[in-house]
Amino acid sequence: MNGLLKKLRLIGEAVMFRHTLFSLPFAVTAILLETDGRPDPMKVILILIAAASGRNAANALNRVIDADIDKKNERTSNRHIPRSALSKKTLLVFALVLCVVLVIAACMLNWLCVMLLPAAVFLIGGYSFSKRFTWFCHYWLGLACCCSVMGSFLGLAGHFAFRYFVFALAHCLWVAGFDIIYALQDIEFDRKERLHSIPAHFGDRKARVIAAVSHLGSAAALFLTPVFWNVSAVYLIAASVSAVLLLAEHIIALGKMGLFPMSKERRIRIASYSINEIVPLVILLGTVLDIYT
Repeated sequence: MNGLLKKLRLIGEAVMFRHTLFSLPFAVTAILLETDGRPDPMKVILILIAAASGRNAANALNRVIDADIDKKNERTSNRHIPRSALSKKTLLVFALVLCVVLVIAACMLNWLCVMLLPAAVFLIGGYSFSKRFTWFCHYWLGLACCCSVMGSFLGLAGHFAFRYFVFALAHCLWVAGFDIIYALQDIEFDRKERLHSIPAHFGDRKARVIAAVSHLGSAAALFLTPVFWNVSAVYLIAASVSAVLLLAEHIIALGKMGLFPMSKERRIRIASYSINEIVPLVILLGTVLDIYT
């Protein structure tokens, strides 16, 4: 039992389970928006199980597929597979189990979710290979992550609507923006290994501009939410706070004028991880308060 618990803890660390915070709050927000705060409890459970399973299966596959690259990169060489704390087989089995859970949850929701599973698998599984042939990989990640948002809408309604794409776009551009910032750490390594990323292709300065424009687009899409759903002032305050957090993210990552005197790696980690764990929670809190008060 102790050995099993230790292995599960290592798997949780490897797939960064706590970073599920990046997607689930947006998925819950989508549920609350579409149902005006009165969702079917069983559908909520199934949607969250599907979203969490898909996200963590994708991260497990990413660790397996990128194991050789991670081993070469000094920044990532201490990850679980390169240092032999976990085997590829262990994470593959973990990913397979979660994929089965995802399929079962989709089958229990509706036929459209089942029909779209191949597309979701393509986006989620393909992301890990995308950096090998295109700098669009950051937006590929955004598309893969926003499957949880679109899946929430489709799991509830069983059909597409234009408003779903607007909110999903906000999520997609938000993820792509902070992933570009995160990739600033590996510009030289990516160029040396002929891996593709926006920083490696366009350089540091242009990459920061592209990331900022992506986050500007995300904020704009978030501010459009009251056009399509029954939310107003409180939600808009939350969206404004999120926009300020995104601005702070770019200022911290830039680290100019003597601000935030710390290593580049630490600044980027705070900007791309720590702040972005707060942003979706702010949006969710604003939505909850707006709907229920």
